Amino acid sequence: MLSDAVAVLRCPVCHTALSLKEDPRRILVCDEGHVFDAARQGYFNLLTGKGTAFEADSAEMVAARHRFLAAGHYDTLSAEIARLAAVSLQSPGAVVLDAGTGTGHYLRAVLEKFPASAVGLDISKFALRRAARLNPEAANIVWDIWRPLPMAEKSVDAVMVVFAPRNPAEFARVLRPGGTLIVVTPRPGHLAEIASRTGMLAIEEGKAERLADTMGKHFDSTTSAEMDFALELSGQEVADLAFMGPAGHHLKPGQLAGVAENSGTVATTAKFQISVFNAPPATS
Repeated sequence: MLSDAVAVLRCPVCHTALSLKEDPRRILVCDEGHVFDAARQGYFNLLTGKGTAFEADSAEMVAARHRFLAAGHYDTLSAEIARLAAVSLQSPGAVVLDAGTGTGHYLRAVLEKFPASAVGLDISKFALRRAARLNPEAANIVWDIWRPLPMAEKSVDAVMVVFAPRNPAEFARVLRPGGTLIVVTPRPGHLAEIASRTGMLAIEEGKAERLADTMGKHFDSTTSAEMDFALELSGQEVADLAFMGPAGHHLKPGQLAGVAENSGTVATTAKFQISVFNAPPATS
């Protein structure tokens, strides 16, 4: 399955096809001879030149995310993403791209429902260490989503973007005709009961409308659904939830020590928008 996923990758230097070799170390090599070694943990770093100016999630942020997601708090969301993605992954040789894969949690849910070939992109090597362990059959790649994706045109059947940056032009380029883009974003009021006490960033109004407008320039049709569910969290889980997201770039773990030491449970509500965009069908 890994070699099938690699088949859709392209060299970030010369844009020719990449292939997987054991040399005896595992490498990706292109037709022009550019070589990319696998990290010990199993992922590949394809970033070239100056890399990226964006701040990657730290090891501490990734550990917090792993603890929270592994506890099953967002399993309802994971199951819905898997259901939506599976619709586009029925054909032999189907490929799914998880853009901003993080620890690989949501991609794992998809692959357990339908074992497609998979590519996971993320800017954080700490996240990809965990993703490569969780999804060893996927091609887990360090990459900046804002850059042109190192993938062939019209090579992917489904793209998932779960709380991650969105590059609509590139998603449209790599999707096959009729392919599906699934975007998950938080809605206003998401985790409002705990946001103010933990330093989490508020969700701005009008975000869903701006998303639809931006994506509408590249995709044919859109469906959208809201998903809300209640959470009962321990103090440590509240701290992990705050630290695993964007606020984690501005917080230090010690700043949430008081929250983590709370011995009671805290009630809050997760509020998500799940938007599905369809690539135009093939023209005759």
